[in-house]
Amino acid sequence: MKRAFTYIATSALAGMAAAYIAVTLFTAPAPTELLTPDPLPVLPAGQNQGPVSYASAVQLAAPAVVNIFTAKVTVQRGNPLFDDPFFQRFFGDRFRSQPRKQLQTSLGSGVIISRNGYILTNNHVIEDADQIRVVLSNGRTLDAQVAGGDPDTDLAVLKTDADDLPTITVGDSQGLQVGDVVLAIGNPFGVGQTVTMGIVSATGRNQLGINTFENFIQTDAAINPGNSGGALINAHGQLVGINTAIFSKSGGSQGIGFAIPVTLAKGVMEQILKQGRVVRGWLGIAGQDITQELAESFGLKAGRGVLVSGVLEGGPADQAGLTPGDVISTINEQPLTSAHDILNLIAAVPPGEKVRVKGWRNGEPIDIQVEVSERPRLDPQQQ
Repeated sequence: MKRAFTYIATSALAGMAAAYIAVTLFTAPAPTELLTPDPLPVLPAGQNQGPVSYASAVQLAAPAVVNIFTAKVTVQRGNPLFDDPFFQRFFGDRFRSQPRKQLQTSLGSGVIISRNGYILTNNHVIEDADQIRVVLSNGRTLDAQVAGGDPDTDLAVLKTDADDLPTITVGDSQGLQVGDVVLAIGNPFGVGQTVTMGIVSATGRNQLGINTFENFIQTDAAINPGNSGGALINAHGQLVGINTAIFSKSGGSQGIGFAIPVTLAKGVMEQILKQGRVVRGWLGIAGQDITQELAESFGLKAGRGVLVSGVLEGGPADQAGLTPGDVISTINEQPLTSAHDILNLIAAVPPGEKVRVKGWRNGEPIDIQVEVSERPRLDPQQQ
């Protein structure tokens, strides 16, 4: 037993000694660099303080955004019953109603485009106003007159006598993409100049029933009553749109606002300043999109062409020979997919020029020359 115990103890000690030697000789120490954590990266000064600020863009654009206050006098008549001869037979003029004058005021916003006092805003902000006052961001107040308006795009130009006004830098709305950061500057609810931020939610919005000619920028930057006519700017402080309308069931912003692209607004403004009004081409027809049902009944391809649903008697299309039931496929070789295409295409043609209209009538091809006239103010559905 003693020999067995001595043998086991000796073997155990020998094993432990061998293990110690193996660990000591064949195990390398852990590199110091693996045990020491990397130092945190140091950002350049000004870049480690949270989200990017748009203060510089606002400071660049805000002085050129003004508050617009309008007033007009309306005449209210009393109950017409008091003017009835039968009533006056018994009561005389005792209760006869007298017209009462009432002062109505409204507010909106505008954007100073030129140093010599021209301001761009929405037509509905100043429509039928008897008095218009403009208040700059520094509190300066100016009287303004209407240089011209265009109800079809809901744009108007105001003129003040000042010639030392701050102006906004005009950007390029055609380069806007969904996801671009935009800021809306205006005077919501009359609380004073306010800036809200969002992104471009969509471009080219039309057929909303807001204006006759629509090509809206949609944004989720908060737009509220009083913002109409104000500036929609990009992250560089450049004007890209004129805030115009909101989609709301409550009357307040619900994240769906619409602005008129500055490219469209510039064209309207230039025409107003040059000739006092906006001149557009007109054919005198009402068009209807080709639906699947209409395509099957006319033997056409859905989405190809526009059905002529009405022709104004004596209008350019009527004089050229177009009739209801015709299908227009191209105008000046440009294919059409909706009635909206005709509206915009013809509006850009100067009155007096001729356009070539191609399509079908009762399955037979037609090719007609139509002389475009100047568009009168009429129902938005008539092209």
